[in-house]
Amino acid sequence: MGISMRHVAKLMAASAFAVLMASTAQAQTPKDTIVMAKQIDDIITLDPAEAFEFSGVEVVTNLYDKLIGVDLKNNNALIGELAQSWTVSPDNLTYTFKLRPGVKFHSGNPLTAADVVYSFQRAVTLNKSPGFILTQFGLTKDTVLDKVKAADDNTVVITVSKPFAPSFFLNCLTSGVASIVDSKLVKANEKDGDWGNGWLKLASAGSGAYKVRAYRPNEQYALDANEGWYKGAPKTKRVIVRHVAEPASQRLLLEKGDIDIARNLSKDQLAAVKGNANVEIVQGDKGYILYLGLNQKNPNLAKPEVREALKWLVDYDAIEKNIVEGTYKGHEAFLPKGFLGAIDDKPYKLDVAKAKELLAKAGLPNGFTVTIDTRSVNPITDITQAIQSTWAQAGIKLEIIPGDGKQTLTKYRARTHDIYIGQWGPDYLDPHTNAETFAINENNGEDAKSKTLAWRNAWDIPEMTKVTQANVLETDAAKRAAVYGDLQREHQKVSPFVIMFQQVEVSAQRKNVDNWVIGPSSDTNFYAPIAKN
Repeated sequence: MGISMRHVAKLMAASAFAVLMASTAQAQTPKDTIVMAKQIDDIITLDPAEAFEFSGVEVVTNLYDKLIGVDLKNNNALIGELAQSWTVSPDNLTYTFKLRPGVKFHSGNPLTAADVVYSFQRAVTLNKSPGFILTQFGLTKDTVLDKVKAADDNTVVITVSKPFAPSFFLNCLTSGVASIVDSKLVKANEKDGDWGNGWLKLASAGSGAYKVRAYRPNEQYALDANEGWYKGAPKTKRVIVRHVAEPASQRLLLEKGDIDIARNLSKDQLAAVKGNANVEIVQGDKGYILYLGLNQKNPNLAKPEVREALKWLVDYDAIEKNIVEGTYKGHEAFLPKGFLGAIDDKPYKLDVAKAKELLAKAGLPNGFTVTIDTRSVNPITDITQAIQSTWAQAGIKLEIIPGDGKQTLTKYRARTHDIYIGQWGPDYLDPHTNAETFAINENNGEDAKSKTLAWRNAWDIPEMTKVTQANVLETDAAKRAAVYGDLQREHQKVSPFVIMFQQVEVSAQRKNVDNWVIGPSSDTNFYAPIAKN
């Protein structure tokens, strides 16, 4: 009989959110609120143990704190966040973290070492998409409580399985999956042993700069400032991010003043707003790589000559000039520019004759038909259509299967695609983040624990896996960089990845917005400093 109080609360929250959104759509945005337009159809969850998409990770980094962070103003140097200090044992196996005293979660609960232990146990036990970032250090659901311990309320000791380069382990702790959650609040919202995963898909239990006010998938999310944040209250009381798929719509909203920041303007839209006195451009080199993944379960794509032919059938220069100028730069290796060991080699360009020769060698002189899963947003759709056009010149019929970010990613993660066009961004600012996913596949079976991009494309590479894994134990940075250089050159020749571009992330904002800084990863797009004057 009657409606539960929880349901009433939900209805009230939805109603308040609708009013809030209506007010921002009809007038200039409020002084204490930042409104962004962004393509957020890729968000699958707001749970830090599960979020692994660009937009989801960006939300998580603004809701939660981690033990370690990066200093964007100091060449991305590692800095203490919840960890006030740390020490590493001489054998590089044991890390001791002293926690910052007096930190409270949004709920008012104190943050202690027990919450850190619970957060690691939870992430490792759930072992969702980003789980491998922690499990690669020997943390499993059976061992995590032996390896991650609270020595006292303010001290956490973590033991790793091998003497990894300390910078590598610490960089991994800057990733979203290493966020610290409010154990009491999460346990209170657990259902059927799910570690609160169902609840945290739409809510938050952090100590970070903001907390979730309301989130409606594929529509918008609203965050309220944590006035008691240990770094000081954020400059803006509320951040609202609306899903606006079309760059042209984002531009109109920005020029009318209905939004403060447009996040996905295309080449043409950027050119159009450059002359607007009320708008300015903000950009940052992003470690995002745009690539095609060729599933090796497809017998045609599994042929080495076909893989190489497809790399000669992309008109990289024309796509950069005509579709993505100013937002992407040509880049053909798995390590982004700016990372240790990155190379500038661009061995491929459009050469239809060479591609035809290779296809004939593969026994496919007349080409073949294949599908590509494509997120229905620009510039992804336009890039795919450009590729479809040049592949047709060699007889390859590319059938485009459109979908939203969630649909295409879910299919890709299940390895049921032929070809997938996607972006990969660093989970932490160490080269292993990309080397691992593009050049390691420990187990090509369906039951693999580590489901890297190499695994998603069913690329079985035992030898390359060994080399890549060994390199993360190398503490000499120059030697490590040299191995990454060799690995990438080999990868360019043989891999089922057509790596094409590195993103330059560009936003356009109203002139009265200050301190929006685009970091090198989704984990480093921080809302707290943004202010309006």
